[in-house]
Amino acid sequence: MEAAEEQAAAPVAADCEAAETNAMEEDASAEVAIAAAGEEDAAAVAGEEDAVAAAAAYSWPELRFNLPPRRLYHFAEQFRSPCSSAGNFLKGVKWSPDGSSFLTSSDDNSLRLFYLPEDAYSAAAEHTAEAAVGDEDSYGASLQVNEGEPVYDFCWYPYMSVSDPATCVFASTSRDHPIHLWDAATGELRCTYRAYDAMDEITAALSISFNSTGSKLFAGYNKSIRVFDVHRPGRDFEEYSLAKGGEGPTGIVSSISFSPQNGMLAVGSYSQTTAVYAESNMEPLYVLHGQLGGVTQVMRTAALFGSFLARKKPESSSNPRAVEGQVKILECICKDGAMRMG
Repeated sequence: MEAAEEQAAAPVAADCEAAETNAMEEDASAEVAIAAAGEEDAAAVAGEEDAVAAAAAYSWPELRFNLPPRRLYHFAEQFRSPCSSAGNFLKGVKWSPDGSSFLTSSDDNSLRLFYLPEDAYSAAAEHTAEAAVGDEDSYGASLQVNEGEPVYDFCWYPYMSVSDPATCVFASTSRDHPIHLWDAATGELRCTYRAYDAMDEITAALSISFNSTGSKLFAGYNKSIRVFDVHRPGRDFEEYSLAKGGEGPTGIVSSISFSPQNGMLAVGSYSQTTAVYAESNMEPLYVLHGQLGGVTQVMRTAALFGSFLARKKPESSSNPRAVEGQVKILECICKDGAMRMG
């Protein structure tokens, strides 16, 4: 009798021991999971604290508009080198998106890259003596890229950051040449984007701009815009006619600017017209007429587009982008789509 009871109780005891073992293993796994979660939370908190500390350590430069501007740096002699023509002049200056450098275009068919000194925004810079005109250059260009013909336009990659060399690129377009994508760190040519006319000859873009995501490169031509995929260099592109319907620009596209908030782009033309298009399908949203001269530059701010105008030079000028006269704001298109006259 007792032996039978012992034999019957043995499986029950084994099951209890197995249950206890499983429970202990589950408790151990739960403790490990809790410990891992605690470590992740601690790491996240530490990361947030590091980010807060880094933000606190960095102080944005204070902008004081009540003080007159001061000339801290001076650049002239390197634009008067023996390789440059006697009448060399600057045609454009554009800051890099990260604010670490600026790029210049001059009439000697060259693009020069200047990095700001590390102490440019320090308190010591406020007490630096003003750079005098005629003195030696403050410092030389870090990089110089030479095009074969006059440069029509150039632009930075919108997410350029000096801390990420892969993003340090800028594009340029020049007469009788394809669009070039340059490495801002080495000066090497990374790739080209080519458009051809009906005679299968390369046709140069008169204006260029990356879209807000940096995935497309928009190029302005006569009455049309060609769109290149940044990741597919070569001759593949989409072409959009701006003259359809008789409402869009009917001349050379002189300037292209994107709004990062609402997927719109503004297009300025020498035909005295500024138009705003939807980037997704290039459908015209607004067409602004009545301007007294060719629009040479369209720029956007955080809140609106501004259309800037200057009168073109006479036809005797060989530079299609040369202008004369005053520059003023004509129209502004705000975030809500309302149009403000300035």
